Amino acid sequence: MTKQLKTWTALGLAALGSATLAHATPLNPGTAPALPGAVQRPLILVDGEGGGEGGGSAISSYAIESTDPAAFAYDATPQVAAYVDLVKTAYARSAADARTMQGAIAAMLAAPTADTLAAARKAWVDARPAYLKTEAFRFYDGPIEEVEGALNAWPLNEAYIDYVEGDASAGLVNNPVLALSPETVAGLNQKQDEADVTTGWHAIEFLLWGQDLSATGPGNRPVSDFIAGQGNNDRRRAYLELVTAQLVQDLDGLAKSWDGADKAGFAARLTSMPPREAIGRMVNGMAILAGFEFMSERLGVALDSGDQEDEHSCFSDTTKQDFVYDLVGIKQVWTGDSDGASRPGLDELVRQLDAELAGKIDRLFADAEAKVEALGDPWDQVLAAAPGSPPRQAAEDLLTALQALASGLSAAGNQLGVLVLIPTG
Repeated sequence: MTKQLKTWTALGLAALGSATLAHATPLNPGTAPALPGAVQRPLILVDGEGGGEGGGSAISSYAIESTDPAAFAYDATPQVAAYVDLVKTAYARSAADARTMQGAIAAMLAAPTADTLAAARKAWVDARPAYLKTEAFRFYDGPIEEVEGALNAWPLNEAYIDYVEGDASAGLVNNPVLALSPETVAGLNQKQDEADVTTGWHAIEFLLWGQDLSATGPGNRPVSDFIAGQGNNDRRRAYLELVTAQLVQDLDGLAKSWDGADKAGFAARLTSMPPREAIGRMVNGMAILAGFEFMSERLGVALDSGDQEDEHSCFSDTTKQDFVYDLVGIKQVWTGDSDGASRPGLDELVRQLDAELAGKIDRLFADAEAKVEALGDPWDQVLAAAPGSPPRQAAEDLLTALQALASGLSAAGNQLGVLVLIPTG
């Protein structure tokens, strides 16, 4: 079954002739080099796992056709193999760090004290970077799309899970009629509204910190909320234990799906694709994260509203960490390098075809990194700053840098003969 295409921003399509996207406009027209003989095929969306928060479906083909038989003549075998290894390693690391967090949460539940709660919170913060770096593997028909809503759904309606200021009986925790089982909790995730989140990183975050009602710090849920036998604490304890175990299980599943030894896994599927179909997925994951999910959904929306509720990791006040490691993850696909391991990256491939463009993208990464470093912290205080103030200007500068990076990555995709589509909403 095919679907109508949503409104998209089509980066780099200016060089491809007449596009079939009725409402598409280039984010940065003219950045993509002209490609002799490039032909734009009709764009078709197919039902499947793809799209993530950016859409919900994957395009039928990422490869740009050409009447020039010599066009797009490059060997991407090393890059595709390196990408599979990068993704498998990244998900395995994320699962391992989540398992460490699970141990700290178990220790806190066994002996709830201010110190053990602080240790569980620190373990959550320490586990996040490894997952954030995997977000560049989203936004196509990869296995993450099937479980991403259970892993990292956001924004989160706190009152759907537990008590909030002004309503002590809110949420699933305080509903004794509802049996807390993995199936029940998962089945209620985003059932009627996307903010009705029951599982994943941010559900765990809310359970550990509680609402962030402070202008100068994170949430401050009392450790008494986890003392066994009091009020609805046993349900809260069970809920926290349940969703943490589910997170670890989902991350283990993702690592397994990217194991090349599994002939039924996604790694085997990706490596069996025509090279430009694999490359197209790699570039789209980077560009959509940079130019939509990070730039627009997490940065731009919050800047426009100034509302703390639009902060990505609002309960722990660690949103800047999200920004830092999302960019690290994007760059790892570009260079192939991660955690001390060096692999063939997309930068090598682009450099073979257009050294000037590759150098430009290197500079765009450096600029975005500098802008992230200059960003104020915590993020809710940036949102509260006056328009035109230095903290707000630093955030606006980062938004501009991410837009430029997304445009550069799209131009790289065009040079590699792959279609890059960045959603506008």
